[in-house]
Amino acid sequence: MAVDLPKRARVVIVGGGVIGTSIAYHLGKLGWQDVVLCERKQLTCGTTWHAAGLVGQLRPSINMTKLAKYTGELYRGLEAETGQATGYRQCGSISMATNMERFEELKRSASMAKVFDLPVNVVGPQEIKAMAGIVNVDDVVGGIHIPSDGYANAVDITQALAKGARTSGVRIVENCKVTKIRHDGERITGVDTEHGSIDADYVVLAGGMWTRDLGASIGVNVPLHACEHYYVLFEGIAGLDNTLPVLRDYDHCGYYKYDAGKLLVGAFEPHARPWGMEGISEDFCFDEIAGSFEHFEPLLMDAMKRVPALEQAGIVKFFCGPESFTPDVRYHLGEAPELKGCFVAAGLNSIGLQSAGGVGKVMA
Repeated sequence: MAVDLPKRARVVIVGGGVIGTSIAYHLGKLGWQDVVLCERKQLTCGTTWHAAGLVGQLRPSINMTKLAKYTGELYRGLEAETGQATGYRQCGSISMATNMERFEELKRSASMAKVFDLPVNVVGPQEIKAMAGIVNVDDVVGGIHIPSDGYANAVDITQALAKGARTSGVRIVENCKVTKIRHDGERITGVDTEHGSIDADYVVLAGGMWTRDLGASIGVNVPLHACEHYYVLFEGIAGLDNTLPVLRDYDHCGYYKYDAGKLLVGAFEPHARPWGMEGISEDFCFDEIAGSFEHFEPLLMDAMKRVPALEQAGIVKFFCGPESFTPDVRYHLGEAPELKGCFVAAGLNSIGLQSAGGVGKVMA
């Protein structure tokens, strides 16, 4: 299928996940119309499509919180702006602490949040139980409640951002793999794709877990690696309804959210298993990976203590998919020091959706 590509663009974005699409959307908003986004398969087909969809706004640092808070605000208005459903639901979130040190940390974040006018309430175990009846709070010393947090559908958000970008004049080209990034040794000059070449002033590498290899092909170092990332969907949980806030249990590495009548239980395990050491298959697209139930089992046992109803509930889906992580769990954002005009937006450590709005804005 022939694709009609422009010979020249101001910016070429490589990657059509939620991050690349958000950058395209924000460049369009700034009035940059000669922007082309190239996606090797379909939008969201790498790792965006299987995101759990949490949109939390409180992060460990001021700048990260600013990015996430802007993201929440953007998503809240995106459906009205573009007419594209986003699945955004503002149900609030509760972060729980099971020891005084964690509670101290949460209370510190709560006071930092006041600087941004982000309402955060410090709550006790009984208040948590009142908002989330399915939770066992016997070992909980306290927590924080953020009423404006929520969740969204990552695929719908990406499509809404893409629609907004196209409305601003941005070209989004699917099934168009970038085969080479061109440069003169000092700065970016453009890209070669399966369907022809585009000269460009700037190239943005937003290829998720492929970004390390993309960067390496032109001498740009992007330290990230794909790891297995798990969640489990349970059904038949008594007392579960769509008013349940998103729950985070940091001391047991788990999170919980209502998902169309089911409960999604996910985790960031302390010793994640790396994936794709031999490289990532060329045709990887909307794919799951096998994963290991044994590896995830200890986290599930913790989850059953936190939500006792899980012991009787049926598992509808045991999911494992790759996500890219960085060594220091910081994002890679900005111009690459090795090559002028080459920008990187990758290594989102599995919180790409809740960061994408802010990342798109600052990158643009």
